[in-house]
Amino acid sequence: MENRNNSNIHLLKEIAELLNEETELKQMLSCALQVLLNGSDFTTGWIFFIDESGGHSLEAYHNLPTSLADEGCGLLRNGGCWCVNRFRAGKLTKASNIIECQRIEKSIAENRGDTGNIVYHATVPLQSGNESFGLLNVAAPGKTHFHEHELALLESVAFQIGSAIKRIILTKKEQEVALMQERNRLARDLHDSVNQLLFSLTLTARGGTMLSEEQDIKETFSTIQSLAQEALSEMRALIWQLKPHGLENGFSEAVKGYAGMLGMDVIVKVEGVVALPSKIEEALWRIGQEAINNAKKHSGEDIIYFHLKTFPKMVTLYIEDKGCGFHYNPAQKIPSLGIQGMRERVMQLGGNFHLQSEPDDGTKISVEIPY
Repeated sequence: MENRNNSNIHLLKEIAELLNEETELKQMLSCALQVLLNGSDFTTGWIFFIDESGGHSLEAYHNLPTSLADEGCGLLRNGGCWCVNRFRAGKLTKASNIIECQRIEKSIAENRGDTGNIVYHATVPLQSGNESFGLLNVAAPGKTHFHEHELALLESVAFQIGSAIKRIILTKKEQEVALMQERNRLARDLHDSVNQLLFSLTLTARGGTMLSEEQDIKETFSTIQSLAQEALSEMRALIWQLKPHGLENGFSEAVKGYAGMLGMDVIVKVEGVVALPSKIEEALWRIGQEAINNAKKHSGEDIIYFHLKTFPKMVTLYIEDKGCGFHYNPAQKIPSLGIQGMRERVMQLGGNFHLQSEPDDGTKISVEIPY
């Protein structure tokens, strides 16, 4: 008994040290799970996150049997099971024995391959205070029952992981707030300094054009005025990118306002209830912003069409201009940093990005992002 307690204390200390060092959520979950399995009699484990709507996602796993690991862990990622259903119903509040694993049962029934002699697993909710994030499941070959000391260990580990999840989430939010504050500060500084200087230069050049009598001097001042006005427009667009006025009123108003500032007209169609997470909404805004910039510079048209549609777990954005288009081969590296940036934003959120364009046939962009 004393040896087991000492071993558990050492394991909990090792996990605590790991959790204090990690700052990335997925990396933290994966490493903590691996340390737990290496330091205990459990051999297999996986972690589910469960959102407010009841949907679950596989966030970490280690040493899965073939039947669960095949097809990209399809059995774990898809469908329901008793532990997830009990969590959704609020009936899973502590470490528990699960009589049988519904997913393993399905793999046996469908002859999906080796199950590692695992039929039963233990499950424990990942919590921090009143917040619940998901489930930690562990198993071992031939094990049909988990003892009280094993469940107690799981609860201690789950408490540590839940606290670390909360810390990382709060840290990310603080970083996002700090980034937004820095953007706002930079936008104010640009508006109060460079923007005002460019405006003054525009007025000075206009005055020089009106006061000068020699044609060459008039043309020089006119050129200066034109360049200053163009730079002023670019600066206002940059300020908008740093601090998008109108996004607080929704995506549709933001893109209309930005396009109007550039002399473009946006026709927006919205379907579904648009109540998106802030990171999704900002990503769509940045993508729309870049599409408007590209259309303004290259399409030769002053109208661009947006179609935003939401589904229960997916949002799609379709953007089209009917301008001159360009030669685009998806198999080749994208030359435009703007287009590359749009694709990277979508990919970072686990979505899909498609661009289609041909000379004299306009440009079409479609985005799908899960949430």
